[in-house]
Amino acid sequence: MSLPIYFIFLFIFITLAFIYDITKGIIPNWLNVTFALIGVVTHTLMSGLNGFVQSFGGGLICLIIMLILYVIKAIGAGDVKLFFAIGCLSGILFSLYAIMYSVIFAGIFGIIYLLFTRTFLIQMSLAALHMKESIQKKSLSSMEDFKNKVGNRFPFMVAVLPGVIVTFYYMHIV
Repeated sequence: MSLPIYFIFLFIFITLAFIYDITKGIIPNWLNVTFALIGVVTHTLMSGLNGFVQSFGGGLICLIIMLILYVIKAIGAGDVKLFFAIGCLSGILFSLYAIMYSVIFAGIFGIIYLLFTRTFLIQMSLAALHMKESIQKKSLSSMEDFKNKVGNRFPFMVAVLPGVIVTFYYMHIV
Protein backbone atom coordinates (compact mmCIF):
# COMPACT_ATOMS: atom_id res chain seq x y z
CA MET A 1 0.00 0.00 0.00
CA SER A 2 1.41 3.33 -1.06
CA LEU A 3 0.75 6.16 1.38
CA PRO A 4 -0.18 9.50 -0.29
CA ILE A 5 2.22 12.30 0.57
CA TYR A 6 -0.49 14.40 2.20
CA PHE A 7 -0.97 11.74 4.89
CA ILE A 8 2.74 11.93 5.69
CA PHE A 9 2.31 15.70 6.07
CA LEU A 10 -0.82 15.10 8.19
CA PHE A 11 1.05 12.83 10.62
CA ILE A 12 3.96 15.28 10.87
CA PHE A 13 1.47 18.08 11.58
CA ILE A 14 -0.52 16.10 14.16
CA THR A 15 2.68 15.04 15.94
CA LEU A 16 4.01 18.63 16.10
CA ALA A 17 0.60 19.99 17.21
CA PHE A 18 0.39 17.32 19.91
CA ILE A 19 3.84 18.17 21.25
CA TYR A 20 3.09 21.92 21.27
CA ASP A 21 -0.32 21.48 22.91
CA ILE A 22 0.97 19.15 25.64
CA THR A 23 4.11 21.15 26.44
CA LYS A 24 3.00 24.75 25.88
CA GLY A 25 -0.80 24.56 25.98
CA ILE A 26 -1.12 26.18 22.55
CA ILE A 27 -0.88 25.22 18.90
CA PRO A 28 0.96 28.01 17.08
CA ASN A 29 -0.83 29.77 14.22
CA TRP A 30 2.23 29.43 12.00
CA LEU A 31 1.97 25.63 12.32
CA ASN A 32 -1.73 25.59 11.36
CA VAL A 33 -1.26 27.99 8.44
CA THR A 34 1.83 26.23 7.12
CA PHE A 35 0.23 22.81 7.04
CA ALA A 36 -3.11 24.12 5.71
CA LEU A 37 -1.18 25.64 2.78
CA ILE A 38 0.85 22.46 2.33
CA GLY A 39 -2.40 20.49 2.18
CA VAL A 40 -4.05 22.75 -0.40
CA VAL A 41 -0.93 22.95 -2.59
CA THR A 42 -0.22 19.20 -2.39
CA HIS A 43 -3.79 18.21 -3.26
CA THR A 44 -3.94 20.77 -6.08
CA LEU A 45 -0.64 19.58 -7.59
CA MET A 46 -1.71 15.93 -7.33
CA SER A 47 -5.32 16.23 -8.54
CA GLY A 48 -5.81 19.68 -10.04
CA LEU A 49 -9.10 21.46 -9.42
CA ASN A 50 -10.68 18.38 -7.83
CA GLY A 51 -7.78 18.20 -5.37
CA PHE A 52 -8.17 21.87 -4.54
CA VAL A 53 -11.92 21.42 -3.93
CA GLN A 54 -11.35 18.34 -1.73
CA SER A 55 -8.62 20.03 0.28
CA PHE A 56 -10.08 23.50 0.72
CA GLY A 57 -13.57 22.02 1.08
CA GLY A 58 -12.31 19.77 3.87
CA GLY A 59 -10.82 22.79 5.60
CA LEU A 60 -14.03 24.83 5.26
CA ILE A 61 -16.30 22.05 6.48
CA CYS A 62 -14.06 21.52 9.50
CA LEU A 63 -13.97 25.26 10.10
CA ILE A 64 -17.78 25.49 10.13
CA ILE A 65 -18.28 22.48 12.41
CA MET A 66 -15.56 23.52 14.82
CA LEU A 67 -16.78 27.14 14.87
CA ILE A 68 -20.13 25.85 16.13
CA LEU A 69 -18.32 23.95 18.90
CA TYR A 70 -16.27 27.07 19.64
CA VAL A 71 -19.39 29.27 19.90
CA ILE A 72 -20.91 26.92 22.49
CA LYS A 73 -17.56 26.98 24.31
CA ALA A 74 -16.84 23.28 23.84
CA ILE A 75 -13.39 23.92 22.33
CA GLY A 76 -10.87 26.72 22.00
CA ALA A 77 -10.04 28.82 18.96
CA GLY A 78 -6.79 26.91 18.43
CA ASP A 79 -8.78 23.72 17.90
CA VAL A 80 -10.83 25.43 15.18
CA LYS A 81 -7.65 26.38 13.32
CA LEU A 82 -6.18 22.93 13.95
CA PHE A 83 -9.11 21.21 12.25
CA PHE A 84 -9.07 23.66 9.36
CA ALA A 85 -5.51 22.50 8.69
CA ILE A 86 -6.48 18.84 9.19
CA GLY A 87 -9.29 19.30 6.66
CA CYS A 88 -6.92 20.90 4.15
CA LEU A 89 -4.42 18.08 4.58
CA SER A 90 -6.85 15.16 4.52
CA GLY A 91 -9.89 16.20 2.52
CA ILE A 92 -13.60 16.24 3.28
CA LEU A 93 -14.50 12.67 4.22
CA PHE A 94 -11.42 11.92 6.30
CA SER A 95 -11.71 15.15 8.27
CA LEU A 96 -15.39 14.53 9.09
CA TYR A 97 -14.53 11.13 10.52
CA ALA A 98 -11.56 12.62 12.37
CA ILE A 99 -13.85 15.15 14.05
CA MET A 100 -16.30 12.42 15.03
CA TYR A 101 -13.65 10.13 16.51
CA SER A 102 -11.88 13.03 18.26
CA VAL A 103 -15.11 14.10 19.96
CA ILE A 104 -15.78 10.50 21.02
CA PHE A 105 -12.27 10.20 22.46
CA ALA A 106 -12.66 13.55 24.24
CA GLY A 107 -15.85 12.29 25.90
CA ILE A 108 -14.23 9.02 26.94
CA PHE A 109 -11.11 10.74 28.29
CA GLY A 110 -13.24 13.33 30.09
CA ILE A 111 -15.26 10.65 31.87
CA ILE A 112 -12.11 8.69 32.75
CA TYR A 113 -10.52 11.86 34.11
CA LEU A 114 -13.55 12.62 36.25
CA LEU A 115 -13.72 9.04 37.54
CA PHE A 116 -10.06 8.95 38.51
CA THR A 117 -10.11 12.34 40.20
CA ARG A 118 -13.10 11.20 42.29
CA THR A 119 -15.03 14.31 41.41
CA PHE A 120 -17.45 12.74 38.95
CA LEU A 121 -20.67 13.07 40.97
CA ILE A 122 -19.79 16.54 42.22
CA GLN A 123 -18.89 17.77 38.72
CA MET A 124 -21.99 16.21 37.13
CA SER A 125 -24.25 17.69 39.82
CA LEU A 126 -22.73 21.14 39.44
CA ALA A 127 -22.93 20.90 35.65
CA ALA A 128 -26.61 19.90 35.83
CA LEU A 129 -27.38 22.82 38.16
CA HIS A 130 -25.59 25.31 35.93
CA MET A 131 -27.30 23.84 32.85
CA LYS A 132 -30.71 24.19 34.54
CA GLU A 133 -29.91 27.79 35.47
CA SER A 134 -28.80 28.56 31.91
CA ILE A 135 -32.04 27.13 30.52
CA GLN A 136 -34.15 29.08 33.01
CA LYS A 137 -32.33 32.35 32.30
CA LYS A 138 -32.11 31.60 28.54
CA SER A 139 -28.45 32.57 28.72
CA LEU A 140 -25.19 30.66 28.49
CA SER A 141 -23.56 32.82 31.18
CA SER A 142 -24.14 30.25 33.92
CA MET A 143 -22.60 27.49 31.82
CA GLU A 144 -19.66 29.73 30.98
CA ASP A 145 -19.14 30.50 34.67
CA PHE A 146 -19.15 26.76 35.38
CA LYS A 147 -16.64 26.08 32.64
CA ASN A 148 -14.30 28.86 33.73
CA LYS A 149 -14.49 28.34 37.49
CA VAL A 150 -15.41 24.72 38.13
CA GLY A 151 -14.98 22.69 34.97
CA ASN A 152 -11.89 20.66 34.24
CA ARG A 153 -9.96 21.01 31.01
CA PHE A 154 -7.50 18.90 29.14
CA PRO A 155 -5.69 19.52 25.86
CA PHE A 156 -7.99 18.50 22.99
CA MET A 157 -4.97 17.10 21.13
CA VAL A 158 -5.08 14.21 23.61
CA ALA A 159 -8.31 13.23 21.83
CA VAL A 160 -7.41 14.45 18.32
CA LEU A 161 -4.30 12.29 17.99
CA PRO A 162 -6.11 8.97 18.57
CA GLY A 163 -9.09 10.29 16.59
CA VAL A 164 -6.92 10.85 13.52
CA ILE A 165 -5.13 7.52 13.97
CA VAL A 166 -8.41 5.59 14.26
CA THR A 167 -9.81 7.41 11.22
CA PHE A 168 -6.72 6.54 9.20
CA TYR A 169 -6.89 2.92 10.35
CA TYR A 170 -10.53 2.45 9.39
CA MET A 171 -10.33 4.37 6.11
CA HIS A 172 -6.99 3.15 4.78
CA ILE A 173 -5.91 -0.04 6.53
CA VAL A 174 -9.04 -2.09 7.22
